[in-house]
Amino acid sequence: MSNLDSAIRPGIILDPPQPCVEPVTTPSKPRRKGRLASWVRTVTCWFDSSTKSYTAAEIEKEYSVDWLRLIPFLGMHLMCLGVIWVGWSWAAVGVAAGLYVVHMFAITAFYHRYFSHRTYKTSRFMQFVFAVVGSSAVQRGPIWWAARHRHHHRHSDEEVDIHSPVQHGLYWSHIGWITSKRAYKYDAKAVPDLVKFPELQFIDRFDNLIPLLEAIGLFLLGMVLEARGWNTSGWQMLIWGFFVSTIVCAHITFTINSLTHMWGTKRYESRDESRNNLILALLTFGEGWHNNHHYYPGSTRQGFYWWEIDMTYYGLWIMSKLGLVWDLNAVPEKVRAAHHLENAQ
Repeated sequence: MSNLDSAIRPGIILDPPQPCVEPVTTPSKPRRKGRLASWVRTVTCWFDSSTKSYTAAEIEKEYSVDWLRLIPFLGMHLMCLGVIWVGWSWAAVGVAAGLYVVHMFAITAFYHRYFSHRTYKTSRFMQFVFAVVGSSAVQRGPIWWAARHRHHHRHSDEEVDIHSPVQHGLYWSHIGWITSKRAYKYDAKAVPDLVKFPELQFIDRFDNLIPLLEAIGLFLLGMVLEARGWNTSGWQMLIWGFFVSTIVCAHITFTINSLTHMWGTKRYESRDESRNNLILALLTFGEGWHNNHHYYPGSTRQGFYWWEIDMTYYGLWIMSKLGLVWDLNAVPEKVRAAHHLENAQ
């Protein structure tokens, strides 16, 4: 079975996503007013991602970045420096660690193994819950995430793979690509199984809504705990629980795009440079078994052997016993044993 055949369910079209673009026209208004309107649209799209698109000329520039649109993302990094002023407490660090687990599991189990690859089944209600929890990790909406990831699998390490370190270097594959004007839009034909749900479209459009509510909730939690005599505060809980936890989770997630296509071992023959990396597998709850995954993307479990720790799969297995998910796709033995490279460990 090929990578493409096993990546998603039959019938899903995986044409390379073509960004929604605006036609190139001659401005009819004064330049200053046009620039102001563009800034307004940019600020608005911090809250509603549908309010701004880019011209064909802008999309053609592969490494073109809209810095104004990135202010919230850059601001989250800067806010992590707030630990210098707010200090730390076991309560704040504990909440940060707990939310790291929640966010990482949401990305790996829900955004990746469910929305992107459909490696198991669930109800529509739980699908909505998965989207809500996944969006709290501040990695955009589930439809956008899945569309981009399916494109990656079809064109892994080819020129059009926007986050291939082989083609575009370490920095761009790790974080630069997500800042590109090319990366904001997707082709709905790549995700017909997802765009039919209006609740998923809503979360995808207002992808910062859940993170904003989470940040407010953490600030209020810190205030309540401080009032009850805990050694923490609203600002401390916000900095550690939201900003530090989210940014650490994001960058460790991004290593799967960058580092697992550079460092590690290859067990299976593949047309790309995907590799297995134990350290990254531990940090990402199983995503580091990347060569396994690219060889057979349709499996719920990415650690193909018992010694390959896959915490995400263990969590999904428990959820299946509780009836929350079902039909977890296994790796057929004939697939798992095929095409081993001689130097694989």
